Amino acid sequence: MPSPKFAPLAFAGVCALASAASQAAQSGAPEGALDIIAWPGYIERGESDKNYDWVTPFEKETGCKVNVKTAATSDEMVSLMAKGGYDLVTASGDASLRLVYGKRVQPIDVGRIPNWKNVDPRLQDAPWHTVAGKHYGTPYQWGPNVLMYNTKVFPKAPESWSVVFKEQQLPDGKSNKGRVQAYDGPIYIADAALYLKATEPSLGIQDPYQLTEDQYAAVLKLLRAQHALIHRYWHDATVQMSDFKNEGVAASGSWPYQVNALQGEKQPIASTIPAEGVTGWADTTMLHVDAKHPNCAYKWLNWSLEPKVQGDVAAWFGSVPAVPAGCKESQLLGAQGCATNGYDQFERIAFWKTPQAEGGKYVPYSRWTQDYIAIMGGR
Repeated sequence: MPSPKFAPLAFAGVCALASAASQAAQSGAPEGALDIIAWPGYIERGESDKNYDWVTPFEKETGCKVNVKTAATSDEMVSLMAKGGYDLVTASGDASLRLVYGKRVQPIDVGRIPNWKNVDPRLQDAPWHTVAGKHYGTPYQWGPNVLMYNTKVFPKAPESWSVVFKEQQLPDGKSNKGRVQAYDGPIYIADAALYLKATEPSLGIQDPYQLTEDQYAAVLKLLRAQHALIHRYWHDATVQMSDFKNEGVAASGSWPYQVNALQGEKQPIASTIPAEGVTGWADTTMLHVDAKHPNCAYKWLNWSLEPKVQGDVAAWFGSVPAVPAGCKESQLLGAQGCATNGYDQFERIAFWKTPQAEGGKYVPYSRWTQDYIAIMGGR
């Protein structure tokens, strides 16, 4: 607290700063900086590959210096947003509603985003970012959680997720025990639920994110049995790629990003969407409720929906653009890039969303978190 004789001066300074901030917000003047939490590979400035750079042109055009904090899991993103100090986050569906209901993000004004018109109509009102008719962010990229496999072990693509859920002999004559992986996140419970929805229809599972107590118990039983098969519960894409190259891992749920990267290294890797379907992610760039650089943030929200930017991100990450025009505007993505990354598989994907109890009818996400931690620990 300042001494009394300096208080008026300090108060005047605060008022001046507040007035300046208000004027900047009203005028849309960029603040000169932008802090983003993002998945690895989502915000590239040519440091990994000079061909992939959608940050430098943005900075030159707007004067907003982009700072990126990468996060490996949705839980990490939620935690960072809770601490504050960031403007935007590229949140997946298992985090977006938590951020909305936790009042960590604010509704956006699509009128300030001319490129909103470019967004895939299938995503514009998606339930993982639209609440009570308000949009809490702009769609960024989406894709399936594919089954990645070693082609030396599987001469033909596996037809079912059973290769990671049920102990069995793989085509190379060896057991799958210790050779498969599962995602290190409570949302993976939905993968098991989706598998049981197809293989045990008597359970009556309709939505893998809305599980009754009986359905939930059956899913946990499957996951506890799976624990004995697991080589590693993964969340770091780089570590998973190393495991496939060096640790003898044969199959796992994964992202197209790892598949593309390993194929780029000429590794014996391929992916498939099994008969039971897949879960998937549709990420939303969301604005922090206390963003310090809202004008730069809005400029990024608009920039991120430029067709070429969308296509280039998809080419690098192995995802699908939230802007269909991105399929044609990016030379890096190529003519078949969107098809390869799953553009036509939209209806087969059960997109991540935060499980809600809905008055006690379904098991809430808090239980998913508690129980999955126990399962990973072998309990």
